[in-house]
Amino acid sequence: MLPEREHHARRTAHQRRVEHYTADFLARRHEGHKHPVEDFLFTYYSHSPGQLARWHPGAGVVLEGAGASEQAQWRFYTQVADGTEAGGVAVDVAGFLAQRESMVGFARRLLSATAAKPAQLGCFGLHEWAMVYRSVQHGQRHDQVPLRLGAAGTDEVVEAMNIRCSHFDAYRFYTPSAKPLNALEPTRQKQVEMEQPGCLHANMDLYKWAYKLIPAVGSDLLMDCFDLAWRIRELDMRASPYDLRGWGYEPVRIEEPSGRAEYARAQKAFSEEAQTLRERILAQLDRIEGLAPASRV
Repeated sequence: MLPEREHHARRTAHQRRVEHYTADFLARRHEGHKHPVEDFLFTYYSHSPGQLARWHPGAGVVLEGAGASEQAQWRFYTQVADGTEAGGVAVDVAGFLAQRESMVGFARRLLSATAAKPAQLGCFGLHEWAMVYRSVQHGQRHDQVPLRLGAAGTDEVVEAMNIRCSHFDAYRFYTPSAKPLNALEPTRQKQVEMEQPGCLHANMDLYKWAYKLIPAVGSDLLMDCFDLAWRIRELDMRASPYDLRGWGYEPVRIEEPSGRAEYARAQKAFSEEAQTLRERILAQLDRIEGLAPASRV
């Protein structure tokens, strides 16, 4: 049971936390400008800044007071009796599972399988390099940002190193010439089998799974996943072939031994942080299923 004063304070704190990330993006969008690093979480992922700003307590929490009446109109919320005349508002777990059961099941399989594997830390962010390999032939992503080593230098790095990307949604953006160079062949069908907890993109995608599970997953967990994805995105692009020094990002030079060591250290730290978030999402899935009507268990 969450008294009105408390859920109002939490909602306000959440909106301020979100604004810290979204204010610049919304201003740029209004002016028609783009940022090659920070815009990604709002353009690649389908959760809008407005959706992100909505505060959700998560399944199993009853919001008391008249201030929750608007939330009662949102999808997957319902009025519940709480022993008072006014009652309260809570996530409709049965309704959520009826609509999202398949997605919940897949999220559990994927996150559980990933959490059980050892982290592989030898990819060095080469997926971004493979996305512009032989870019003269195939076209270049982020065309507003130059390649740090030029086209020929970028191609040489790709050809000299062992590419082992296990993440399908990174691999699918490889240029046609780069795909045969990858030691693995990720597919959507093999996603549960292939994703592993050292992968930057698998760990960024915790944000995706958290927002897909909204409102059964609460906004505190969602924003913790978003914050991790934000910091991973920065490493991902600092280790990329793009020259982002004009945007304030010093490169992680993965073409050099010292740069690869720097990348692996950061990747390991992110992997450990992501595993904690992965376990928190799985624990909330347990809670959701525990709150489901007995006929669904």
